[in-house]
Amino acid sequence: MTGDKKKAYPLRISAAVLDAMQHWSEDELRSLNAQIEYVLRDALRKAGRLKPGKAAPADDD
Repeated sequence: MTGDKKKAYPLRISAAVLDAMQHWSEDELRSLNAQIEYVLRDALRKAGRLKPGKAAPADDD
């Protein structure tokens, strides 16, 4: 990581989406938290909303 501090954030998410993310994270050998962060970061990058240098890979929790 590039020195960015992690912040905790309570996330409300549907059971179906959470279950799908859990299975996806297992398939990718990531923690659920790391998978959610990866998906969010990828969406932000694709939308041009992530500043350069902020796309460091997530720590595998």
